[in-house]
Amino acid sequence: MATKTAEGAEAGTEAHKDDETVAAGTTEEETEAPAAAEETDEGGARTPSEEGDEPEGAAGERVPSGVGQGAGAVVSAALGLVSLNGGWIGTVAGAREQLVGQLRTSTGASVATQLKEVYGDAWHTTALWAGLFALAALVTGVVVLVRPAFGVPGRPQAPWIRSVAWAGVSLGVIGLLLAVLKYSDALLGLPSAG
Repeated sequence: MATKTAEGAEAGTEAHKDDETVAAGTTEEETEAPAAAEETDEGGARTPSEEGDEPEGAAGERVPSGVGQGAGAVVSAALGLVSLNGGWIGTVAGAREQLVGQLRTSTGASVATQLKEVYGDAWHTTALWAGLFALAALVTGVVVLVRPAFGVPGRPQAPWIRSVAWAGVSLGVIGLLLAVLKYSDALLGLPSAG
């Protein structure tokens, strides 16, 4: 074992200085190399970072990032929310049905007939559109939840994707139930005319 002496300390310092100059020389060479690479890339050659946007596995296969599943889960939740409030399409279709009912109903028709034609059909049309959005939310959420069974084995689905997809399925079930209740007049049916 060596002991530290004044000579050893100086030798260590000189060696440290030599290492710094070598490291400084290497960094100068490293800064010149990317500049040369940039000159060759201007000719249209693609760099390795531009070639693939998705990460690659050990065998060079592309590993799915799950962006599509995440988007599907968000779409499912959004469709579920639209099914609960009826959406713009349901409102427009209901207003159109109300207008058609007013045009078809004669002034001499009974009150029950006027209520059914003017308000009842519009209510059913709104419920129908809400049910279609709920069904779309339900199907989209189920597809997102079932997708990992047919995907890459050993690659689990991100927890946030499962959570949002379950939210979309839940909102779809609730929206579908409400749409059926509205369409069948079990929920907020037409008042009796008599």
